[in-house]
Amino acid sequence: MQLTINALPQTMEQFSSMSRDLTRPENTCVMFLCALNMYVQNKDVGIEAMNLLRGPRPMNAYDIQFLRDRLRDKTYLPLAYFDGATPQNNYTPRRPYTIQVLSDPRPQDIEPGYIRLYLQTAGADSPRPIKLRQKGSNWYLWEYSSILSGIRIPAQDDPWA
Repeated sequence: MQLTINALPQTMEQFSSMSRDLTRPENTCVMFLCALNMYVQNKDVGIEAMNLLRGPRPMNAYDIQFLRDRLRDKTYLPLAYFDGATPQNNYTPRRPYTIQVLSDPRPQDIEPGYIRLYLQTAGADSPRPIKLRQKGSNWYLWEYSSILSGIRIPAQDDPWA
């Protein structure tokens, strides 16, 4: 499935407004990328956005350290999952911002109340999984470390490009 947003949120107010509907798992996925982008701009605001997407399980010190470690010197990572973003164009996505959310090829392997989806980036050879957990009618972030794994570096940072 494909999901498009016209602009990336710049403030927590914009983020909160855009993330009102977490009843569709793909909405949580796109807002996750927006939260990561906010984090590289302002860590405190990004953590607040991430906590909104994590529902009743806010980030602890370990989660915050993990996020800091994975995004250190990789400010391009959040935008790398949007259509048009490639290592060659330094992960500059097309506008409006569109992501491809792929279904789980093995949904029988996941327990009830959870869903695993996949996000594609031109910076990796295969889609990366993201796991969400349902509470009520909303879907919240549960496991997303693969999304934060290394991808090909942008051409501007690649001495071999």
